[in-house]
Amino acid sequence: MEKINLVGEIRELKNHISYSKNIGFFFGAGTSCALGIPNVAQLTDRIEALLIGDFKANFDLIKADLIPAVEPRNVNIEDILNHIRRIRELTGESLKEYQGVSGEAAKKLDKEICTKIYNIILEKENVAVLDNTKKFFAWLSILNRDFSKEVFTTNYDLIIEKSLESSHIPYFDGFVGSYEPFFWQESIDKLVTKDDLTQNWIRLWKIHGSLSWFWKKDTKSKSPKIVRIGKIEKIEDEKDELVIYPSKEKYDSSRKQPFIAYFDRLKNYLLNGELLFIFAGYSFSDQHINEIIFNCLRQNNRLSVLVFFYTDTEVESLHKITSSYMNLNVFGPKKAIFNGNLGEWEFSKTEFKTSTEKFDHYWNEADNKLILGDFNSLVNFLVTNSGKKDAIESIVK
Repeated sequence: MEKINLVGEIRELKNHISYSKNIGFFFGAGTSCALGIPNVAQLTDRIEALLIGDFKANFDLIKADLIPAVEPRNVNIEDILNHIRRIRELTGESLKEYQGVSGEAAKKLDKEICTKIYNIILEKENVAVLDNTKKFFAWLSILNRDFSKEVFTTNYDLIIEKSLESSHIPYFDGFVGSYEPFFWQESIDKLVTKDDLTQNWIRLWKIHGSLSWFWKKDTKSKSPKIVRIGKIEKIEDEKDELVIYPSKEKYDSSRKQPFIAYFDRLKNYLLNGELLFIFAGYSFSDQHINEIIFNCLRQNNRLSVLVFFYTDTEVESLHKITSSYMNLNVFGPKKAIFNGNLGEWEFSKTEFKTSTEKFDHYWNEADNKLILGDFNSLVNFLVTNSGKKDAIESIVK
């Protein structure tokens, strides 16, 4: 396996981030995990342990039915929610059964699971230290760019919103209004121009839903629409269903709902000329998202993608399907992908330009590994190399 000069590539990385005119981010579950929020596997275990009675019995039936379909990996809570919603659709939420689970029971189980997800995540959110998320968005907010700053995420927790609002950083997610903010499709169909007054606002696109979204029946169209609700006192008292991992196409076909429009936004954003797009905490396990990313990498030769992984296993897995992409670079703890080639990091202090050059904000010398796959370390790296550390910390405070 070829050796890759770490110091040289980090120097190139710093330049790339500093001088790119257009920069966007994609955050997966790993970014929230770094703050103590449970990932999908942990959520699955917690929910399975908390369900009782008919809820647990139906959960087990659905899980058993899914095992052959997803092997060799384990069934997770998103698989189960997706299957529950298929049963609801097939049965019309009636007493008709599929694999021993009625449509009526599936609807109740769906709401019960989403309620438990909400409470589990909220409990962790309330004790999470948000300093690094605040620092990231403060860093992103003060960047002097000619393009909008866009962040896509599969996370449905409210870590990002809480961080932005506590730092008084304006952002937009496609919802408008104050009583029950509704999704305004037209607001995200077009990319932001230089004369837009909101150009410097952060754009936040939550493509797997959010703990603040709820299905609400539209009295005019009689079909469900999605509204955003602020702070909830008690999720169990909410009559409307939570919108997380919205796999069911439960919407008025004449109006796109957020998760459909966001996928279109992602595709158009990646195809729109020169762009540096950075992935953090995303394992490339969602085929729908992957298809958009790889198609755009093929179609837009001015698109440059950087991926930061927490484990080398993820690096190796991605290399198997991306070796032909010259505009994708991957940073793992001990392995990396550059120019389509899988290699190992080689760290040498002889590459330093000065004897005082620091490296502990990206390299763990004791463990001999790159640490940028950890979201907290990545934020520290970005802030340290920005030259605006004091200004960023003042925003956070």
